[in-house]
Amino acid sequence: MTDFDPGDYEVSELGPAIKDIDDLGELEEILQAEHRGQNRAPAVALIESRIEKFSEDEEPADADGLDLASMSTAEVGNALQSVEEVSELESLLEREEAGENRDPVKRLIRNRIDSVKGSDEEDTEVEVDDRTPEERHPDLDHPTRDKRHVRSLHGGTYRDMWVYCETQAGELVDVSKEMLGKARELMDTYNDDYTTDERVVAVLIGADVSKHVEDVIAYGADVVVVREDARLERFQHKPYTEIFCDMARAGATHQNFEVTDGRDEPWRDYDKPRYVLFPATNNGRDLSALVQAELDSGLASDCSGLYITEEVISNPVKTGVAGEKREFQRVLHMKRPDFSGFEYSTILCIDNPAREFHPQGASVIPGSFDLPEPDAEREGLVVEHDAPLDDDWFRVTVTAYDRLDEGIDLTGHEVIVAVGRGMGDDPTKGIELALDLVDQFEDAEVGVTRGIVTGSFNFDGHVEQYTHEDRQIGETGQVVAPKLYIAAGISGAVQHKVGMDESDTIVAVNTDPDARIRDFSDYFIEGDLFEVMPRLTTALKEGRFEAAVASDGGRAASTPPAGTSDGGASAGAAADDRGESR
Repeated sequence: MTDFDPGDYEVSELGPAIKDIDDLGELEEILQAEHRGQNRAPAVALIESRIEKFSEDEEPADADGLDLASMSTAEVGNALQSVEEVSELESLLEREEAGENRDPVKRLIRNRIDSVKGSDEEDTEVEVDDRTPEERHPDLDHPTRDKRHVRSLHGGTYRDMWVYCETQAGELVDVSKEMLGKARELMDTYNDDYTTDERVVAVLIGADVSKHVEDVIAYGADVVVVREDARLERFQHKPYTEIFCDMARAGATHQNFEVTDGRDEPWRDYDKPRYVLFPATNNGRDLSALVQAELDSGLASDCSGLYITEEVISNPVKTGVAGEKREFQRVLHMKRPDFSGFEYSTILCIDNPAREFHPQGASVIPGSFDLPEPDAEREGLVVEHDAPLDDDWFRVTVTAYDRLDEGIDLTGHEVIVAVGRGMGDDPTKGIELALDLVDQFEDAEVGVTRGIVTGSFNFDGHVEQYTHEDRQIGETGQVVAPKLYIAAGISGAVQHKVGMDESDTIVAVNTDPDARIRDFSDYFIEGDLFEVMPRLTTALKEGRFEAAVASDGGRAASTPPAGTSDGGASAGAAADDRGESR
């Protein structure tokens, strides 16, 4: 019986907690404990993933040596995953029938036999039902029956990478510029690789967005599709979705698509965009999901990495033939942190044999890509979208609004001192220590992890302002790249890593020598932040950093980085020649 209780961990903490558990029986017990307790779907998926991964690493089991009578159903199931011979599995089934004769165990063995047999079969055609939902289920009411979707395209024509360029308070937000720069980079490489000339298409929707046309071209767009209307001053779901989708579908040439009102779009000759990018902002997340659903495709949300290449797939749903591999070309690989907190997932949007999924779409975490340098000499095509807007789309009218305080922008500071759950013993004191350390630099600020923002910590009023969401660093917060990043009491989950791993120098303070953050820190100080941070502050006050650097074996720079007020600099005190401190 394991003492591990998954209910003691948030999902983001659970992954690192179970990554070193290599006993399948214990993992099964943890899974059952989660089912009996909170039964969180992400936690269940995480534990099952660990069980599956560990099972894959196991050496093939000796079927003859398995004592079925002494094994639980879960233990039998785990052992079966490494038995690859049908004859051995059939022998196990006979032994179980002659012995304990447990139905769940026999069912597991039969399923494994079917799985092994299926993997040995080649060129088995997979029946694909390419009928529409209305044809498959004529007895049901279909609210989407009359929608003008390009549904279930097969053999459609797709080109270009579209970028939705969001504006806020009349200004083009930085993530729009970042996406344009990345799209330019991707399509330049794409055109070289595939010897073609596909374009970056920027989309501007709003009340006064034409003023940004030259900017988006300078940042990388070849074409800008613009829609202006006074009613579009504020973001609204219905009109923005309808306008974007009309832009994407207008002039489609596919034989199964009926062109509305005989519209002609001479600037484009395809059914839908090949790729589309949205910002992972509040409005961008909403719009991306609505547009991709309306265009009958998929969406990878909150991505921090993108690249285009070929991919070999063996999934019979995608290839149409069991046991056959197929190479898909021009696939947008969309990389995002997964819910485990210590791994990335790469999402693909792959066509089916009789169904194509375009545009391949992603929303991008702000700060994931560098801001490009604008090129004022670039030229581009400007397309005015002039299709009629339905008055019914504007049923909601904003009569009054207050603009919230934008909070603090951490991205421009040279030093960030970030604190996490490790200060849980005295959270108010932890923030005070961070503020003391920040005061030793000319240009520094305090940041926090999501665990602080969403946790149940009690902070005294004088420090509470430093624990709000506007100071959160990570996947769903700000992305920073200061010259110095000090992480105190932070484990290093991927969601936080993507928000700070471009920092020039990373110093971590943690009591756990195996904390994930150690893997990507320049200096790791194993110790209690309540003891270490005051010593760092004192060292900076007294200007003792140069002596500490001398003991570093020359690894650190001998001159303090910019931003220090008195000759002090990064918290590398007592660091050895590996960049680690004890």
